Amino acid sequence: MLLIVGLGNPGPKYQKHRHNVGFMAVDAIIDRHNFSKSQNKFKSEVFEGKLAGEKALILKPQTFMNLSGEAVGEAMRFYKLTADDVIVFHDELDLVAGKTRIKRGGSHGGHNGLKSIDAHCGKDYKRVRIGIGHPGNKARVNSHVLGDFAKADYEWLDPLLQTTAEHIELLARDDAAGLMNKIALTLNPAGETSQSTKPKNDVKKASGSNKPKAKSHIHQARSSSPTTQASGPMAEMLKKLLGDKK
Repeated sequence: MLLIVGLGNPGPKYQKHRHNVGFMAVDAIIDRHNFSKSQNKFKSEVFEGKLAGEKALILKPQTFMNLSGEAVGEAMRFYKLTADDVIVFHDELDLVAGKTRIKRGGSHGGHNGLKSIDAHCGKDYKRVRIGIGHPGNKARVNSHVLGDFAKADYEWLDPLLQTTAEHIELLARDDAAGLMNKIALTLNPAGETSQSTKPKNDVKKASGSNKPKAKSHIHQARSSSPTTQASGPMAEMLKKLLGDKK
C-alpha cells in the first residue's frame, strides 16, 4: 500500500499559501483519481483509492505543519508501513518556482513539516519538492512562504498540479524521472524557450539591422553622380554646392 502525504496547514486562512502547495498537489490527485474520503483519523483527513492497481491512502495532516510527523507516524504504524511506502509532497524554498524534484531521503532543509516527519518516521521516504522560489532576501522568507500565491503564479501552478495528478501512477511505479519529465515538458514544451524568452525589442533590432542607414539630402547628393549638363548656370551652382571634384 502507498501512503501519500500532502503537507500544509488546515483551514481556509492558509488555503492559498505557498506553504500549502503539498495540500494542493494531493487535492488534485484526489479529484483526478476519484479517491473517496474516509473518516478523519490519524489526526488527518484521509482519502482512499487506487494507483497503478495498488491501494493508496492520501493523508492531509490536520496537526499544523510543525507536527505533521505525528499524523504520518500513526498511519504508518497502523498499516505496518515502512518509509519505502511513503511519498510526501511539500513546498521547496530553494527551488525556482515551478521546478519539481523528487528524491528519497536527504536533509529537511529547515522545512518544519519534514523535520517533524524525520523525527517520527525516519528519513528514507520519497519527497516531491515543488519549488516556490526564494524572495531573494532572508528577511522576507516568512512572509513569502506564509503568503498567498500571486495571481501570475497560477500560470505555472495549475498546469503543474494537473500534470502531477494525471501522471502520478508513474511515481507509484517508482518512475520518479518519468514524472519529472512529464512536468518539465508541460511547463516548458520543446522548442518554446527560444521563441518565448527572446525579448521583442531584440527581434526588432535584428530585423532592422540589415537596412541601410538613412542619409541626409546633402549626403545623397554628394554620393550620387549628377546627371545635369557639365556646363552652364546649373553646373556652376552645383559646383558651388558640392564642390569642384576635378
